[in-house]
Amino acid sequence: MLAGHEDGAESLRRAEVILTAARLFRKHGYERTTVRELARAVGLQSGSLFHHFRSKEEILVAVMNNGIQEVLDAGRQALALYPAPADRLAALFRVHMWSMLHGAGGDAMNALVYEWRSLSAPSQASVKVLSDRYEAMWQDAVAAAVAAGLLRGDARVIKRCVLGAMNLTVQWYKPEGRLRPAAFIDEMLRASLPTLPEGAGRWPVG
Repeated sequence: MLAGHEDGAESLRRAEVILTAARLFRKHGYERTTVRELARAVGLQSGSLFHHFRSKEEILVAVMNNGIQEVLDAGRQALALYPAPADRLAALFRVHMWSMLHGAGGDAMNALVYEWRSLSAPSQASVKVLSDRYEAMWQDAVAAAVAAGLLRGDARVIKRCVLGAMNLTVQWYKPEGRLRPAAFIDEMLRASLPTLPEGAGRWPVG
């Protein structure tokens, strides 16, 4: 029982470090966020942080993988709601945008967009395993929309253009501005995939 309690506490502390690191990396950048600053933010000594992670880079990998896994899981849940290609693609779009704009998910996605070059080649390869699964889900949805006549063009190019446009919103969108997140997601969907039916893929988050 004691061992199980310790394992649970370890998992909770790791999760706390990952969430806090994502927030600090977004605020200050990965390179400018020190191990001491991160340790202090979670109530640990600098040396104690390495009981949970072997290096600062391993923390960045965990932040990225955590973000990908969350949006991958949410995407799968959204796809399970819809059989039609238009709804499936729109639902994935809404899930991705919602992840970009909200809390811990947004912090992790920000790290993916802006801190990729901070990773060594082996670390990039480890993150790419999970990101490839996410991109494959998108590729299938875009290809199905093309096959259904909803989109015209190369599915891979469309996928990259749409994902790129969404990822760049972290640079300029302000949630406190004229458009609230749900309305902004609708506008982004209309602008990015204008041939999809109005209201397509509207699931609980949107």
